[in-house]
Amino acid sequence: MHDDGPMVPLTVRQREVLSFILTYRSDRGVSPTLREIAEHFGFASPAGAQKHVVALEEKGYLIRPKGRHRGLFPAQNLTGRRKREAAVPLLGLVAAGQPIESLPDATPIQVPTDLAGQGEHFALKVRGDSMIDDGILDGDVVVVRASSGAREGEVVVALIDGEVTLKRFYRGPGDSIRLQPANAAMAPLIVPASHVVIQGVVVGLLRRYV
Repeated sequence: MHDDGPMVPLTVRQREVLSFILTYRSDRGVSPTLREIAEHFGFASPAGAQKHVVALEEKGYLIRPKGRHRGLFPAQNLTGRRKREAAVPLLGLVAAGQPIESLPDATPIQVPTDLAGQGEHFALKVRGDSMIDDGILDGDVVVVRASSGAREGEVVVALIDGEVTLKRFYRGPGDSIRLQPANAAMAPLIVPASHVVIQGVVVGLLRRYV
């Protein structure tokens, strides 16, 4: 894979495993073992970690030479990309049907540049479980590209009559918008398009385990 070529997209869990490996290497100078990865994420056995590591190898993010102890290495093109980070403002907390709760003492957070590319970006901390089936959990931080429009199926931050919600965006019948939660226990919001203001599209997710 060329250094300037596009990277194959990762699932949320694959991105988390990759982030853990890179942080572990940065902090300790060596890579974690499969057992250490499994223990960190609560996998039942190292086989769970092996599955994600193999996927990261196949997608070109990791190199694992045979016979090397702690032999997980970031691909050369990834190493260059990870050195570049961007600061985005953490604006507050977002939950279904509630105004954004500002965080007045929050400082900008660092995110990989592939999450904060062209245009204005900001971050919000998620409160609630309306998007759990999409892997967006209470306490996660979503990175949002500021935008007044969205494509079908994108996860958006939407303002509805003064209240903010995080949902998937769809056009409904007539002049309406369907904002779909990713939680089978919750009903979609069907509202007139004139009552909805799209504030941004979710482009990434950050999660802490400590």
